Amino acid sequence: MTVSRTEIRATLARYLATHPGHDLARLADAPDSTDLTARTTFPLHVTCSAAAIDTTGRVLLIHHRALDRWLLPGGHVEPEDHSLYSAALRELEEETGIPWQHAVSPPAQDISPIDIDIHEIPANPAKGEPAHWHADFRFAFWTKPSQISIQPEEIITFAWRDPHDLPTTHLSTRIATL
Repeated sequence: MTVSRTEIRATLARYLATHPGHDLARLADAPDSTDLTARTTFPLHVTCSAAAIDTTGRVLLIHHRALDRWLLPGGHVEPEDHSLYSAALRELEEETGIPWQHAVSPPAQDISPIDIDIHEIPANPAKGEPAHWHADFRFAFWTKPSQISIQPEEIITFAWRDPHDLPTTHLSTRIATL
């Protein structure tokens, strides 16, 4: 079962109720007929990321090989994902080896994203992908100490960083308040 358009809209509505004024028109205005979970949907599709927070308040970042950027662990929604939340947990485990059982949402977050960021992804001729947009639903998880085991084909390295080192100001501010 894949993530439905209904779930995407409901998750977006929960997020906007908590964070009014965040401009997500590019996502909200996507046609209803568009499968936003398909990685082949252009010019925009949904991805999910995990802000894994350790016991000292640091956040796990990965150095993404293809994009050559420091990012949260995350990626595309897969057909077997039951929710955006579970997609973020799956990506966390796939990319870092942190078992989903070692991750728990901060009480105030429940199953709502801590941030939604829309950012441009450059064209990838090797994959036949034009430049496009990712609407990244970012979920926060407190994590137990775990052995990190990266996917070397996708990730160069990892680092635990202070919240102010995160990719966006929105995310940094929200993580710092947990």
